[in-house]
Amino acid sequence: MENTLEDEDSTTLSESRLILIGGRWSGKSSSGNTILGKDRFECGRTRTAQCEVRHEEFQGRNLIVVDAPGWSSSLSLTEIPEGDKQRFKLNVSKCPPGPDVFLLVIPIDCAFSVEQKRTVEEHMKLLGERVWRYTMVLFTCGDFLGEKTIEQHIESEGDSLKWLIERCRNRYHVFNNKKKTDSSQVTELLEKIDEMVWHNNGTHYEVDEQTLNIIREKQEKVAERANDRRRRAEEERQQRKTLIPEEMKTIPKVQMVLLGSRNVGKTSVGNTILGIKDTEDGKRTAQSVARKGFVGKTEITLVDTPGWWKGFSVSDTPEAIKEEVMCSMFLCPPGPHVFLLVVDADASFNAKHLEAVTTHMELLGEGVWRHTIVVFTRGDWLGTNTIEQYIEGEGEAMQCLIEQCGNRYHVMDNKNVDDGTQIAELLEKITETVAANGFNHFVPDKKIHLSIEEKRLRVEDGARLRQSQVKAKRNSLKGSKNKLRELRIVLLGMKTSGKSATGNNLLRKGAFATCQNNCCQVEEEEVADRLITVIDTPGWSKSSECIKEMDKEIVRGLSVSPLGVHAVLLVVPSDLTFREAQQVALEEHMNLFDASIWKHTMVLFTYGDKLADKSIEEHIEREHRALRWLVDKCENKYHVVNNMKKSDMSQVTELFEKIEEMVAGNNGRLYCPDMNDVHHRIEEKFRRRQLKNVLKQRLEEEYRRRELELMINFKETLLELQADNKESVTSTKSKSLNQLVGDMAKLKVKAFGQRKKEENTDAKINHEIEKLDKEIMRSTELLRNSKEFLMPDLKGESRRSSIAESYQEGKMPTGQFDNVLQWLSTLQISKNAEDELTLNFSQTSGYRSVLPQDEFYAEADIPE
Repeated sequence: MENTLEDEDSTTLSESRLILIGGRWSGKSSSGNTILGKDRFECGRTRTAQCEVRHEEFQGRNLIVVDAPGWSSSLSLTEIPEGDKQRFKLNVSKCPPGPDVFLLVIPIDCAFSVEQKRTVEEHMKLLGERVWRYTMVLFTCGDFLGEKTIEQHIESEGDSLKWLIERCRNRYHVFNNKKKTDSSQVTELLEKIDEMVWHNNGTHYEVDEQTLNIIREKQEKVAERANDRRRRAEEERQQRKTLIPEEMKTIPKVQMVLLGSRNVGKTSVGNTILGIKDTEDGKRTAQSVARKGFVGKTEITLVDTPGWWKGFSVSDTPEAIKEEVMCSMFLCPPGPHVFLLVVDADASFNAKHLEAVTTHMELLGEGVWRHTIVVFTRGDWLGTNTIEQYIEGEGEAMQCLIEQCGNRYHVMDNKNVDDGTQIAELLEKITETVAANGFNHFVPDKKIHLSIEEKRLRVEDGARLRQSQVKAKRNSLKGSKNKLRELRIVLLGMKTSGKSATGNNLLRKGAFATCQNNCCQVEEEEVADRLITVIDTPGWSKSSECIKEMDKEIVRGLSVSPLGVHAVLLVVPSDLTFREAQQVALEEHMNLFDASIWKHTMVLFTYGDKLADKSIEEHIEREHRALRWLVDKCENKYHVVNNMKKSDMSQVTELFEKIEEMVAGNNGRLYCPDMNDVHHRIEEKFRRRQLKNVLKQRLEEEYRRRELELMINFKETLLELQADNKESVTSTKSKSLNQLVGDMAKLKVKAFGQRKKEENTDAKINHEIEKLDKEIMRSTELLRNSKEFLMPDLKGESRRSSIAESYQEGKMPTGQFDNVLQWLSTLQISKNAEDELTLNFSQTSGYRSVLPQDEFYAEADIPE
């Protein structure tokens, strides 16, 4: 029942319902035990994988404490599995009629970063805005405060923690879970909860029964489908087992390749299979490596491969990673028996992830799916849920992947290496898969290996040449280089390129938040006997569709230092590809400055650890020509850093020396752009973009008009065909009786079949006409909308484009762009006899443009 206040003067409740929420390893379970005064929840190295409820009496009060599973560090709701989101919402139903308080557990011994703030914010969204009224921050690890007060800790931690406290209306408490016998900290917490309930007028967080019922219904359907899948998988396994002869029940030798995205646990799977415990946990796999071992009497050859970025298609993966993935097939000749595609069962799997997996698997050639088994990691986080429930709950993308692999899958707990049953069962499934393929291995295409080797030789030659050029240039500048007492550096680049992490590395401190920033930030520090000033700027996206305000903020980074900057570092991640799209986005932003900026610009490659034993020059030569264009544009000025090795000071001092050489090459001049000119270029950029949009709109409108014409003509043809069909039927019926009597039996059969055929034809034509009518109505509406947006009115009086008008309303300076926009609004687009699109200029202009359809967009620099 709902808690009520006993009287106006008392806020002591007879019952309190608490839900502990927060990140993993934050101390939720331990706090629950402190509140209950007993060890009722398992804690320590034991993970809370499912919601648990405990009841206890404390000082005459009935306590109901719910320990919810901790969330991972996912920054977005899209990264959280569907089942986890549903179960998080259902937590509130564990203490009916609803919780009095959500205790949001935050450990004091860890910094509360911008990333953690976003994680909390995303999870709290699942419970709705009203949840904050019932939330209190419970700090754990109170012993870490030492002589400081919790208020001093909050103020010193930064804006993120202060934001959280404000969202919780300044409600917080501190626990020292090492002092469970100190009941006063529990008494004080309950008093604060009573006070909060009083401020909430005695109400609790109300459970939306309709929402909970919908979730339960979904879970029931998922459970049914999961049972069907498990039954079907078992039946298919039994069928494959019949293909295994008795002498092959224990397969003598298996060769396998591990594939998957980064951080899914590929290497851990390999270690678990081979029974290896001593390993560098978390170390990135930079190249394909073959290892050997035994599982029982079966000899195992296992090839581990570098992972691709989760959710990124193969087009975003560097050439080196793709080559390593393809080379993996040749490290276990004559070829692998099976590919183990590793997927994290503790994360979401959507259409983007499916595309990433599919495009990377296709690198290996045809027939790869017949030899593939999906291996799910982090099975310990499933709790009481089955892997089939995860598959069915995640949706179509996950189900599509499993079907693509012939419903072959396995789940593993890499934390439980000693559990031999999971490896024995996996080996059985591998044997069944090999049997289904006639005990044949996957045959890799030797042309792939030959092509990689030929490219490797070209890359090595190009890398040696570039190295010699760089060395010669650096030697020529040694005499004129001076060590500078001060260096001012601007970081530019795409989002997620590693700019902020690089800034922290250069300053030797955590100055910048390593997540998306929308404002320039300036920090300085004394490093290597130099005063280093680093200006971090917002990143741009590869789509190049930055808004004007963001462009203005990016360029502001070069104006915060009135004396100018020593270096502009273009940050490029070496673990993602750099192709035309990235080049276009970069050029768009660099063109906002005058051409002299390139004299002061250096390419700074991040994620140097992904290069493995390859040089940065090999990376440059191996990648798309767009990257070589960039390095050449910067006159071979580049550097590589590994932000995972912050202790390696040499990479920082070498960068400073290269900057000093660049300054010497510029005769000591710094880069100080004319900001009036820069802002003028920004205005021009966005006016050009509007012009392209107008032109694109006109082209789309013309295509719609012609599509409409074709559909109307086709409908007329169908109506004529239908009329001819009916006329044919009528003429058949009007034949004289004398002509038909001759062979009545034959005629009856033929007439019946003919009549049936004519009726079917007529029905099909009617169906097509109905579909065309709908399409004609849709196209007419689209055409009408496009006319309202852009076209002159139907009375023949041309009016200016709405875009041009919006510029004038915004009091932007008029000029040639406005005139062009107005002119484009009346420009006629047609086709000539060769089916080419033509732009019809006025007869007096002396111009006429002809472009084939498939080249028009590219010529106009407009994405289709």
